[in-house]
Amino acid sequence: MRAADLNGLLQIDFDATVTISHSEDKENAAKTWKRTFGFHPLPAFLDRPEVSSGEAPAGLLRSGNAGSNTAADHITVLDQALAALPEHARPRPGDPGSVRVVARSDSAGATHAFAKTCRDRGVWFSFGLPVDARIQAVVDQVPDDGWESAIDGDGGIRDGAWVADMTGMLDLSALPSGVTVIVRAERPHPGAQLTFTDVDGHRITAFITDIPDRVIPGQTAGRELNHRRHARVEDRIREAKATGLRNLPCRGIAENTAWLETLLAATDLVCWAKLLGFTGTPVLAHAEIATFRNLVLHVAARITRGARQK
Repeated sequence: MRAADLNGLLQIDFDATVTISHSEDKENAAKTWKRTFGFHPLPAFLDRPEVSSGEAPAGLLRSGNAGSNTAADHITVLDQALAALPEHARPRPGDPGSVRVVARSDSAGATHAFAKTCRDRGVWFSFGLPVDARIQAVVDQVPDDGWESAIDGDGGIRDGAWVADMTGMLDLSALPSGVTVIVRAERPHPGAQLTFTDVDGHRITAFITDIPDRVIPGQTAGRELNHRRHARVEDRIREAKATGLRNLPCRGIAENTAWLETLLAATDLVCWAKLLGFTGTPVLAHAEIATFRNLVLHVAARITRGARQK
């Protein structure tokens, strides 16, 4: 298994999703935070930018009322994901020559316990940070020369977006040492609904990371771009739901857990098929699972016999 993103960084994206249950007698099904009924699984995916999918090294089937930012669940999935990696691809804490693994998450993963566990496992992290009154107040104090232009995936300047390092302006004593706080301000897209967290008409987002400076090209803007790419996990979840995560068919939790493991394995197989056979065919390498299924997996075939062999 090779690194899944720029500069040899293996990126593992965490993001929970809701799976609806249309039956109330399924074990561990419960009311979700979206006011629906079902389950709240927490999968992890490797980021594979060269294809439209990624391996799913781990996933945890949780009841519908499981919290979004439950540190224990994120730690469990992290340990499972690291154990699923080949030995040469696992981080070695304290070894300067270790392979570099990054755990990315939205604000649900931004807990002290999960950040500390990542540090203990030798994993760098990049977690979204809720934009509360404290962040808003600090954003107003960032001087004009403290902002730099955000960048796009091709390295060009992103119009109407700026980033700033505001580490020294916040109390980070509860987090592991070496953590950086980066904030991003962007003009909302035309027609976008403004919110109370906007500052001077700009949409504000923030994240924390312990990826050292100069590891990723572009420094502050580069680390912000790397964190923004976490959004690709939504595509992975969408494909997982089209593979079988949209609903869990069994009544017992053990059977539904087996179903989850099976569909995660199917996700791996589709990803590897694209990586091994179709990176030279962008139409198939970046095809959604439904298209890939119809054009590749559903090709008609028959068993033939010749020379007394199948």
